[in-house]
Amino acid sequence: MGTALETSLDVSPLVIGGREFRSRLLVGTGKYASNADMVQAIEASGAEVVTVAVRRVDLNRASDEGILHHLDPDQFFLLANTAGCYTADDAVRYARLARAAGFNEWVKLEVIGDSETLLPDTAGLLEATKTLVAEGFKVMAYTNDDLVTALRLEDAGAVSVMPLASPIGSGLGMLNPYAIRTIKQRLQVPVIVDAGVGTASDACVVMEQGVDGILMNTGIAAASDPVRMAVAMRLAVESGRLAWLAGRMPRREIAVASSPISGMLAS
Repeated sequence: MGTALETSLDVSPLVIGGREFRSRLLVGTGKYASNADMVQAIEASGAEVVTVAVRRVDLNRASDEGILHHLDPDQFFLLANTAGCYTADDAVRYARLARAAGFNEWVKLEVIGDSETLLPDTAGLLEATKTLVAEGFKVMAYTNDDLVTALRLEDAGAVSVMPLASPIGSGLGMLNPYAIRTIKQRLQVPVIVDAGVGTASDACVVMEQGVDGILMNTGIAAASDPVRMAVAMRLAVESGRLAWLAGRMPRREIAVASSPISGMLAS
């Protein structure tokens, strides 16, 4: 039998599309100063799932200048990402290209609708999801924090729905906790919050909503010390998950003494 501490920890795996992962932190590969910094930060994060933007990287694993040369597929689960695609057709094309280039059948699907805010094109996203699911892909769909869109993506066969906390690269943290909680409460597939997490406290608050995990890139890569931030993010995700499992105390607008009044010694 384990100790009280051991039994209180969250040892349940994150299960997506029938595959188990130990870490609930997923990370990207962009914006690092060097490939060495990227690898060190990813290792420090403890993440198993690592996304690769197939439209923006050299898919030649033999090239030591390309990021794929530095990521061991036996160590990391490499997840192709259709970042930079603005139509459903483009997203489907790059998902197929990734699979042909040696990636697996999993894809983090992005269809961007606006070049300034980088907010998703939900109609295009739904169209691309249906097409790729029909072709045997396991789609993890990046979307906005809209419940109806999330439900439709689940119905279309996405193995995970990934609502944003705030716009990509903004670092604003979670703007609409009610929306995130509602999506998690209504969906059966895992909900992975994606985009907008800027620091460890953001990650902790997001996980306290009960979501299954967080995908982040800029919050780590753009930090002054990416490796230290990666460690902070790992601990924050774990802490937020445990806090949600523990159940927070009720909020009150009046003070309540920590110690009981009954039995107090008379003055």
